[in-house]
Amino acid sequence: MNTGLAGFSAADSEGKWSGLDVDICRAIAAAMLGDANKVKWVPLNAQQRFTALQSGEIDILSRNTTWTLTRDASLGLNFTATTYYDGQGFMIPTKLNVKSAKQLKGATVCVQSGTTTEKNLTDYSRANKLDLKPIVFEKLEAATGAYFSGRCSAYTTDASGLASTRNKEAQNPKDHMILPELISKEPLGPVVRRGDDEFFAIAKWVIFGLVESEEYGITQANVEQLAKTSKDPVVMRILGTSEDTGKLLGLDKDWMGRAIKAVGNYGEIFERNVGPNSALNLPRGVNALWSEGGIMYAPPVR
Repeated sequence: MNTGLAGFSAADSEGKWSGLDVDICRAIAAAMLGDANKVKWVPLNAQQRFTALQSGEIDILSRNTTWTLTRDASLGLNFTATTYYDGQGFMIPTKLNVKSAKQLKGATVCVQSGTTTEKNLTDYSRANKLDLKPIVFEKLEAATGAYFSGRCSAYTTDASGLASTRNKEAQNPKDHMILPELISKEPLGPVVRRGDDEFFAIAKWVIFGLVESEEYGITQANVEQLAKTSKDPVVMRILGTSEDTGKLLGLDKDWMGRAIKAVGNYGEIFERNVGPNSALNLPRGVNALWSEGGIMYAPPVR
C-alpha cells in the first residue's frame, strides 16, 4: 500500500486501512480466501514498492501505480487491470494567480523520486521550453511538506493525488488550486509477480467482476437477494447460480458474490473512497462505465 494517500490507501489512528486500492485487496481476499480481512498491509514508498513485490515480501502491489511498458516488460511483474484512470497535474498556491501550467516558466516544482511523475515533469518542461526546476524528494511526505512550507512554487503528481494532498494536508484547501492541464496518461492498477499465472488470473478477474457487477446492478446491498432470485443470465453467471466460473480460477462458485458482499461493486468503491460521497469529491469522469460515457470496461465474466 501507499504509506498514506487519502482515498486510495491510508491508515487511521487505530491502524485501520481504507481507500480504493485497499478495497481491491479486500475483494481479492474475500474471493480467494473467503475473508476480506485476511490481508497483511505493508506500507511502501515509491522507491521500495517494486523490490518488495519482486522479492516476495508482498504478493500484490495495490498502490496507485502507473502501468507503463518499461515496468510491465522489464521488472518481472504483471499489471492486472486499470482501477483508476488518472493524469499528472500541478497544484499551486492560489495567490500566484496562475491559470495554466504553461505560465510556470522557470518555476521550482516539488516532486517525488522513483515515480513516472519525475520523468513526465522533465519531458513536459523540455517540450514546452519552460525550464522548470525539479526539487526531488524520496518520500511523499517530504515533497508535500516542502511545497506547503513554500520551498517550491508548485507540486506535481497524479491529479487524484493532488486532490488527496490538498484535502488532507493544506491548512486551508482553498489557498491551493489544481491547474486544468493533465500532462500525461496514468492508468493506475494492482501488480503481481510474473510466473504465478493462477494468482494473476484471480486478481484480474475479481477486478473485472467488480466492474461488470456495477454494469448489471449487483450491489453490496442486493447481492444476496439477487443470488436467490435473479433470472438475468449475466447476473447468474457472476454470482455462480447458473454456471460455476469459479472452478476455472481454482475457486468455488461463490467467489465473486463474496467480493461484492465485502466491498460492493466498482462504482460503490469509487463513490465511497474518492467520489462525491467522499472527502476528495472527485468526479467520476473517464472512470465512469463505458456505457455511461467513461472508459471503464471489463471483459465479460463468462
